Amino acid sequence: MNSITRNSFRVTSSFIRSALTNPFSTIPDTAETLAIEEPDKLYKTIEIELKGNDPEVMKSYSKFAQMAADHLEIKKGEFKKPLHERNNLCLLRAAFASKKSRVQYEIRTYFRYMNFHHLTGSTADTFLEYIQRNLPEGVAMKVTKLEVRKLPEEITKALESTNNHAQ
Repeated sequence: MNSITRNSFRVTSSFIRSALTNPFSTIPDTAETLAIEEPDKLYKTIEIELKGNDPEVMKSYSKFAQMAADHLEIKKGEFKKPLHERNNLCLLRAAFASKKSRVQYEIRTYFRYMNFHHLTGSTADTFLEYIQRNLPEGVAMKVTKLEVRKLPEEITKALESTNNHAQ
């Protein structure tokens, strides 16, 4: 086997042949080949707030999200439907008309809150992407995630030292 060693980098004849046949190939970086996978994120709760103007669309979409959660075996929390918000506007009927002729408009905004508990990062990403891609027109979504993390080492050391002093 013909090989050339230069600066602790070994080039073999098979590598030269593959480089000549595929000039865009690269040498794999040792950091890429030995990449350590990080543990998946854990979410204690994911709260989804829906906001829209049509209550029937909101009801249908929340049912769709529940069915998707059932299919992915996600633990569901409470689904709340608070009272709607009213916004009344009183405007002139025409821009140059007298102030005696006015028209009143009412805009209602409906809300729905959905909670999902104890999800992994990959499951949460898949679930949220699926329900966000199927979000109907006229509905806004706000997602709040509560992630479970390990305490930083500084805090754990401080807690241990206070426990040792207390004893």
